[in-house]
Amino acid sequence: MKINKAMILAAGIGSRMQPLTLKIPKPLMKIGKKNLLERSISLLVEHGVKEIVINVHHLADQIKDFINNKDLKTKIIISDEKNELLDTGGGIFKGTESFGEDPFVVINPDTVWSSLYKNELNLLEQLYTKNKKTCLLVVDKSLSYDPSFKGDFNVDGDNRISRNNTNQFIFTGMQIFNRKIFKKNEKKIFSMNEIWNDLIVDKNILALKSKQKFYHLNSKNIYEELLKKKIID
Repeated sequence: MKINKAMILAAGIGSRMQPLTLKIPKPLMKIGKKNLLERSISLLVEHGVKEIVINVHHLADQIKDFINNKDLKTKIIISDEKNELLDTGGGIFKGTESFGEDPFVVINPDTVWSSLYKNELNLLEQLYTKNKKTCLLVVDKSLSYDPSFKGDFNVDGDNRISRNNTNQFIFTGMQIFNRKIFKKNEKKIFSMNEIWNDLIVDKNILALKSKQKFYHLNSKNIYEELLKKKIID
């Protein structure tokens, strides 16, 4: 079954990007010809996604205005977290209520997504379809433009994920799963890290290794460097 639903996590405060994000939400910051949010949407639309949920919190009206004033070629649903930020897991849990048991893609727009990721999204979907397990796109730390990342996971030869004190792979911000992974959750506000840790114990999570150079807006300095280098587009 082709995955045609997705969620973009756009509710972050962007504190490490201040003072830039005091006036503009991080997802609307531009790299090249498009802002981060539009890059995420474009990648999903190219993949064939027909319905995208976007959660909002910080400077939410700016994101809503951007969506309303641009033809993004897909159905957009806003999941409003203006009154209470729900963290990554809570945000996804709330935002995807209408998806039922259908699988969906989740994207973090902090990563500078481009059409180079189109094939990797296809491969990630194939991995999910074959195994019916949560699938994450990860990247070796050696491919990260920003050397400050400590790593999130290790990945063995069978694509199985583990964690210890010396993790070699960074989570890129792209994953595929369905809402069954939340069946044990009783919280409203929680991180996806809690869910991932349970999935690792249950051996119910896999990774695909990205081959792309990893650009992620982790700080104001990194953003300014990327603008100067004109790496993207």
